[in-house]
Amino acid sequence: MSEAEILFETRGKAGIVTLNRPKALNAVTRLMVGELHTKLIEWANDPAIETILVKAAGEKAFSAGGDIRQLYDWGQQKNPAIRDFYREEYRLNTFIKTYPKPYVALIEGIVMGGGVGVSFHGSHRVGGSKLMFAMPETGIGLFPDVGGTYFLPRLPHRIGTWLALTGARLGQADALWCGLTTHAAPTERFDAIEAALADGAAPDDALASFAASPERATLPDLAATIERCFAGDTVEAILAALDGDGGEWAAKQASIIRTKSPTSLKIALRQMQEGAKADFETCMKIEFRIVSRVVEGHEFFEGVRAVIIDKDNAPDWRPATLAEVSDADIDAYFAPLPDELDLTGLDRA
Repeated sequence: MSEAEILFETRGKAGIVTLNRPKALNAVTRLMVGELHTKLIEWANDPAIETILVKAAGEKAFSAGGDIRQLYDWGQQKNPAIRDFYREEYRLNTFIKTYPKPYVALIEGIVMGGGVGVSFHGSHRVGGSKLMFAMPETGIGLFPDVGGTYFLPRLPHRIGTWLALTGARLGQADALWCGLTTHAAPTERFDAIEAALADGAAPDDALASFAASPERATLPDLAATIERCFAGDTVEAILAALDGDGGEWAAKQASIIRTKSPTSLKIALRQMQEGAKADFETCMKIEFRIVSRVVEGHEFFEGVRAVIIDKDNAPDWRPATLAEVSDADIDAYFAPLPDELDLTGLDRA
């Protein structure tokens, strides 16, 4: 028998979740989403459980995202399971955001996409020594979902817009500095944090005891440039600002952006604009509208083909240029659906 994809344990006063697909970098499957949601409902109603702790097996990744290969196969087959996955995932993300008990994620290694969705909406987010955060979806014809519409535009200095358009990676110090994580701790202290929570320590107290200041962040030196260059109302304006900056860093960001799906870039920027003024549930409904259209189109499947299936890194984006993607095209992704995402009954099996 194969090992379970996700493990659950009750230890003292803590309910402990372990993502358990280390060979697949703990990519999140539909089974994992369903089992985690069910267990969180159970623990929410169990007075013996005071705190939830989420961690991952292996040393390389907390979770590198969703199970992209499975989603690709479903899409190629026109299998409705692809929309069902996103519906269930977004409902789980929302439940975590509104969870009635402390939800502590110990995040080490790579964390992207779906892995962000099961960790970053909790009350306490602890970045380990080798944390590597990214939302690289525009590079595979997707968009920064799993709540990115909400949390990215709330980062300071337009850092969220920069992350959404470039897929830039942040380590432990920068994730803490910009507020993505609430704490930083050496990975070797994760076991002690887990033991303290199991013994009934309040998360704030436990994390204060074991947290440590990471090495110096790089974002403080870049913040003013990011804020200035990513203030544009259009992707074209942002690229013009980067091109006009004259600096090596800005030139590199512009070069990176120009490799991404033009459609995904314009969707992502609209997300940042809409998400900045919307509550979490509205943001998740927006994401479900977008993804429902994305899985009926070309960009996502071509991006996955180029990056993951054939690995030629030469996607044939359609349209191929920003100029060919109209406002009306993007409006269509954000339009209401006949079957909107239902976010009622999240706390019931």
